[in-house]
Amino acid sequence: MNEQPNLQQFVDHLSSYSDDNAQTGGRVPGPSSSVGEIGTVLEIAGSGSRIAMNVAQLHALAEHQDPSIAMAGQVGSQVKMKVGSSWLIANVRTLRADDSDDGVIAHVDFLGEGQNASGGRMVNFRRGVTRYPIPGSAVFPVSTEDMRAIFAADDSPHVEIGTVYPTDDIRGALYVDPMLGKHFAVLGSTGTGKSTSVSLILHRISELSPEGHIVMIDPHGEYSAAFKDCGELFNVDNLQLPYWLMNFEEHCEVFLTTDGAERQRDADILGKILLAARTKGKNLEQYGKVTVDSPIPYLLTDFSQILTAEMGKLDRAGDTTPYQRLKNKLDELRADPRYTFMFSGMLVSDSMGPFLAKLFRLPAHGKPISIVDVSGVPSEVTSVVVSVLARMVFDYAIWSRTEAQRPLLLVCEEAHRYVPKDENSGAQAVRKILERIAKEGRKYGVSLGLITQRPSDLAEGVLSQCGTIISMRLNNDRDQACVRAAMPEGARGFLDAIPALRNRECIVCGEGVAIPIRVRFDDLEPEKRPASSDPSFAALWRETGGEEGIISRTIKRWRGHGR
Repeated sequence: MNEQPNLQQFVDHLSSYSDDNAQTGGRVPGPSSSVGEIGTVLEIAGSGSRIAMNVAQLHALAEHQDPSIAMAGQVGSQVKMKVGSSWLIANVRTLRADDSDDGVIAHVDFLGEGQNASGGRMVNFRRGVTRYPIPGSAVFPVSTEDMRAIFAADDSPHVEIGTVYPTDDIRGALYVDPMLGKHFAVLGSTGTGKSTSVSLILHRISELSPEGHIVMIDPHGEYSAAFKDCGELFNVDNLQLPYWLMNFEEHCEVFLTTDGAERQRDADILGKILLAARTKGKNLEQYGKVTVDSPIPYLLTDFSQILTAEMGKLDRAGDTTPYQRLKNKLDELRADPRYTFMFSGMLVSDSMGPFLAKLFRLPAHGKPISIVDVSGVPSEVTSVVVSVLARMVFDYAIWSRTEAQRPLLLVCEEAHRYVPKDENSGAQAVRKILERIAKEGRKYGVSLGLITQRPSDLAEGVLSQCGTIISMRLNNDRDQACVRAAMPEGARGFLDAIPALRNRECIVCGEGVAIPIRVRFDDLEPEKRPASSDPSFAALWRETGGEEGIISRTIKRWRGHGR
């Protein structure tokens, strides 16, 4: 009701501009020409405002030589308002036509403010708002020069990942300490260039910190090709993950096959035997208090002998059933070649120190990232393997607090597999440790990077623990709503653009950027790209010849691997 007089006054005020524009034949001002106001403030709220803009003037600016000014008034563009000696910057979230005038009403979200310099330029931009404009204040387009001031990276450690939309040369930067200090997530539907973009970010961080400590869980074997020259690569052939590093809960997930009351009974027996195996023949004074969770080496032969001895103490044959189940499972694990990477050999040495040093890159020797390819791990224990690796990261951080600090970054691809929304989906050990890292990791110098194509399938609250969200195109409405709910109010206008993003474009919001930005990722060198490109059916289906050899070699690998 109250906006009509303001809008009418504004349209009258701009009528002279339209006349002048007509008299000059619609010539477009050059980038050095000063551009007048394009709107006026109608209403102010804490996080945003409503402004009125003149359609004729917006059309006149659409061919401006400055691409930022040419974008003026469009959804996702920025506008500025003068408040005292400062410029207040806002992002256009929505537009609607005004029924009674040649104008549009825009909802804008405030982003931050900068100082007004000579010639109307803006300098020293900072996030946050200290003073608000009053209704009736003039609204101006943001120029590329203003954009440089807004997005210019300061001296804090940062990595450049691409160019800020809609410019061609303004660099988009991620501030490393805020991004890693409060976790981050990379989201995007399949085919949007997510894996390549993750590789780009990790390469830039590795280049900035060649003595860093990054562990990446790679469920599809994509990233080994991208980091073969600057990382340590692990798979089932060389991982050699000791089974005795598992805690009691992880032992239960591997060894127990029952449910309900039977599972609880089996777990009690497993706990008793496991503790006896961990302590057998040990000088316990060097360890202090030993529990079923203590990562102390034990022999599978000792475990089997203790199990057999306990079974022999029983009077009735019926009571031996749970023991027999455990024995059968143990024999199965030791005999199955798929589990060699974890349950290998009869002799056990205390390899925990060398294993952690290699996995955590301590020291890194210029190769700061470990890629753990779990694609060859049997599906029954994949979640346990990821649980052990994630827990090693967290527990090391906790128990090394009195030492010189070595912060660790754990990057988890396909995160919705391991922290699913469904709490009854099994694999509780990995879910618990990743949720704990999300909540408590930053206290101990552990950062979590979650990568997923289905954020709506992630457990409640995990995404909201990520201080920086890098969202590529999401095609699913539920995924879009999930990301929107996890982000602050001021970023909503940017998030509305998620369905319209091109491949290898993203919206970055949160701690890792000064303000929300839309970025086109840089091209990555071919040798640094992951092996994740989609096959060309049309091209590959034209190729023929050698099928017999392909099939025979495939079957040989298939049978030899046992998967």
